[in-house]
Amino acid sequence: MMKLTSVYYSTESERVPVEKFIDSLNARTQQKFFAVVGMLEKYGKSLPEPHAKYLGEEIYELRFKGQEGHVRILHFFYHEDKVILTNGFIKKSNKTPKKEIESAKFRRETYINRKNKE
Repeated sequence: MMKLTSVYYSTESERVPVEKFIDSLNARTQQKFFAVVGMLEKYGKSLPEPHAKYLGEEIYELRFKGQEGHVRILHFFYHEDKVILTNGFIKKSNKTPKKEIESAKFRRETYINRKNKE
């Protein structure tokens, strides 16, 4: 199995939403984030629940618990070798907020369109 490379999505104005979110978490939660991302890079789409979950329309959620609560990082896979981390949030209800999923879908589309122009 080939190891994936994780990439933080960057907006046209070079904002990096996931990096900003991770920086806002406490140090122990950040360590958990990097550990779970390491598992994602190793296992890709086959990373099982409770660590990851497929949400539909090519969007996945990386899941772990931090001191702040249930942390979620939305992402998608690009080609065979990349996982693009689009946005992160602290989950406050049973359902993943629709606006977070819509944001991830928009960023996926934007990323793919940008790569197709390169």
